[in-house]
Amino acid sequence: MKPALENQVAFITGGGSGLGAAAARRLAADGVLVAVNDLDLNAAEKVANEVGGIAYAFDVTDSQTFSSAVDDCVKKLGRLDIMVNNAGIAPQDTASKTDLMIENVTKRMAGEIDQMNPMNYLRDLTDENWDRMIKVHLYGAFYGCRAALTHMQPQRSGRIINISSVLGLYPAAGAPHYSVAKAGIITLTKAVAAEVAPLGINVNAICPGYIRTPLLTPFSETMMAGITMRIGKGRLGEPNELADMIRFLSGPESEYCTGDVFNVSGGYTG
Repeated sequence: MKPALENQVAFITGGGSGLGAAAARRLAADGVLVAVNDLDLNAAEKVANEVGGIAYAFDVTDSQTFSSAVDDCVKKLGRLDIMVNNAGIAPQDTASKTDLMIENVTKRMAGEIDQMNPMNYLRDLTDENWDRMIKVHLYGAFYGCRAALTHMQPQRSGRIINISSVLGLYPAAGAPHYSVAKAGIITLTKAVAAEVAPLGINVNAICPGYIRTPLLTPFSETMMAGITMRIGKGRLGEPNELADMIRFLSGPESEYCTGDVFNVSGGYTG
């Protein structure tokens, strides 16, 4: 019996580790030829070699290089059926505020709201941090959608899967730039889906909760304990659990899904 998606071609950004690597392995298991992108060429090549694919190293905020890589992928593999816009970065400026956060939570629980101290998440955000967060996530997804449609529209078929976040649905006070970027991806997904649905192209978004990937490395044990308390399942998600959703949205089983947003969070309550 042939694999379900045999000889289809996928391009996955941020595929050198974490969720992207898990998606590459999951799709390859069903016969997909995978192009793996990452900032780190060694990481991209390692995953690509594992799944029998090809590797590209570039920053997703570089629109010209992004488009050229997708064009090259089509030239080498013959077509493009699946685009997974997964590349992302985590907020790097929250761990230093952990002690103050805990202090404020304690005061709130004691009813001492007027004694809580400013967290200054937004005030401490630099222009550079804001720009980088928006560009990697929202611009990266935009560039990926545009590059994919260049090849999917003529063949009148394709699947675009944009990775947003539960923080795009339930914005977090401690990461305004991340929340805004991920919310923008949801709106981008819906707008593009409405445009290309008549062309046989499905565009959907996944909103992962807190998944056990390298993006969580900056988070302290205390922060992770507080996050886990807000997850109905009482645990972090695993990359393969998100990869299964990506596989669903890549295949014929999701034919009637477009412009949809799939929250895969283990019951995270925000």
